[in-house]
Amino acid sequence: MEPPGENAAASVTFDSAEKIILRWDSTVSEDARDKMIFEGDRHEIDQYLHAVDEIQKSMESTTVSESSSSALQIAMARLEDEFRNILLSHTSPVETGSLIDPTNSSIHSASTSRTNSIEFNSKSNEEEFKEDSSGNIVIEGNVVKILEHQESSSSSAGSMYKSTSSIREIDLIPSDAIYDLRCIAERMIAAGYLRECIQVYGSVRKSAVDASFKRLGIEKLSIGDIQRLEWEVLETKIRRWIRAARICIRVLFASEKRLCEQIFEGLGTSTDDACFMETIKGPTIQLFNFADAISISRRSPEKLFKILDLHDALMDLMPDIEVVFESKSSESIRVQTVEILSRLAEAARGILSEFENAVLREPSRVPVPGGTIHPLTRYVMNYISLISDYKQTLIELIVSKPSTGSRYSSDPNMPEMDFAEVEEQAPPLALHLIWIIMILQFNLEGKSKHYKDASLAHLFMMNNVHYIVQKIKGSVELRQMIGDDYLKRLTGKFRQSATNYQRSTLVRVLHCLRDEGLHTSGSFSSGVSKSALRERFKTFNAMFEEVFRTQATWLVPDTQLRQELRISIMEKLIPAYRSFLGRFGSHIESGRHPENYIKYSVEDLENAVLDFFEGHPVSQHLRRRSE
Repeated sequence: MEPPGENAAASVTFDSAEKIILRWDSTVSEDARDKMIFEGDRHEIDQYLHAVDEIQKSMESTTVSESSSSALQIAMARLEDEFRNILLSHTSPVETGSLIDPTNSSIHSASTSRTNSIEFNSKSNEEEFKEDSSGNIVIEGNVVKILEHQESSSSSAGSMYKSTSSIREIDLIPSDAIYDLRCIAERMIAAGYLRECIQVYGSVRKSAVDASFKRLGIEKLSIGDIQRLEWEVLETKIRRWIRAARICIRVLFASEKRLCEQIFEGLGTSTDDACFMETIKGPTIQLFNFADAISISRRSPEKLFKILDLHDALMDLMPDIEVVFESKSSESIRVQTVEILSRLAEAARGILSEFENAVLREPSRVPVPGGTIHPLTRYVMNYISLISDYKQTLIELIVSKPSTGSRYSSDPNMPEMDFAEVEEQAPPLALHLIWIIMILQFNLEGKSKHYKDASLAHLFMMNNVHYIVQKIKGSVELRQMIGDDYLKRLTGKFRQSATNYQRSTLVRVLHCLRDEGLHTSGSFSSGVSKSALRERFKTFNAMFEEVFRTQATWLVPDTQLRQELRISIMEKLIPAYRSFLGRFGSHIESGRHPENYIKYSVEDLENAVLDFFEGHPVSQHLRRRSE
């Protein structure tokens, strides 16, 4: 038992000890009700503790008097009040304005803010904090100890804290108050008042933890309450929860555990752990109920990245949870955390599978104007890019290959995925991403059939597959997972679509520039039929004007691809037109009104092609050489 101070009487008789106890009986003394012993001087405190010791010693004698028993009950009631008062005098919520994640680093590379059509913001910014000259974080006058990045080599009783790589502990109560609390707890426990001591301690400290929770924005919500919230609201709460959970585990709970050890360690069997659990069991359940509710909520694609953020946050906290909740009595907390992690992982796998099905089933049938990039393509590729940012997490969670072809859908046209055609060492996650791209193409091909113009259908597929290729090339992580072999196949796909577009567009135009059907033959001579030639020029002019009017309204949004396509068209059209003019132009120019038939020069056609794929109607007719 802790000895009273040196100023206490060397020896106190039972009678004098009883008088001291009775003098501080608040049930009979108004003065005792108005004053607290442990707010007085040290001599008075030690005198009272010594008197309690003497009463307890008398209780150990073979004959226990009614007077001794009554005095002890009065003393225990008084010590319980003093214990509560000391705790309340030094109980205030930790100020959160200075608190940050103790590791001072984001748990995931996806913390970088993104701007895309999905607009998922995966992490919130951390608040600033102050440091003292020793590098410790100062929190409203308290000091958060910066723990070493290796296990502490000191195991002495005087060690200030236990060490992991990220736990930081603050001094919740001054050392002199801790000494007084330990002196009281020792005597209450020795007298058989362990339960009362634990209840008082847990009640007061739990109120302090609740107040800190409130400042951290941790609300008292049931699982049902959480699941009824709109997802936009939950996204904000998830960001707040991740930050708060780190602080709770690494600072608040760790500091509460340390305080229990400082006051109760060695006073009975696992007393410190019992007080710790009495304090934090309710708040811990409240904290983890939020993540649990998210893990079993209705699945939808937009939830994947926040669920992964939660999963990563808990995984990051697991070593600290193992340390803070290392005792047998707190095993249920460790088990609950592991179960939540498992459910979050299953939710992520389920969402990815449902996303694949959603891409396949996306029902829009109205063609996008001008054959430009479909919103589905942008959404899916931005989504896949975000998935690649979570590669390390998802590689561990996604362990099975996707179900494809007839196993995936009853549609007989559903593509089969030949896994032998992709990298042999590709992880299942990479196969899932490739599969998503395949079913995206399958969906897009279905949408292309809603275009009445075959050329526009090919242009649509070219635009969309080219966008897929560019998104893959623009992400190092995504390109590594997709692999160069499949990227080459995609590149070939969009180039084939470009070729099909040009063939579909130019075949009728170039057909007008052939020689067949222009020559006449007779018994004495052969030559060019001017009437057939005039008709051929008129047909060419009409066809090219129609191509010009329609394809100027079509859109190729990628500047480089647009220019390459124009050049490719000119390389086929201009030489053929120039040659045709060279062979037959003189026959028209020597006749009447040649301008009605040879309406356009080579330069006119070149300028016209430069207006293709701008996505808006041209403001004037096709310019003629005479204009």
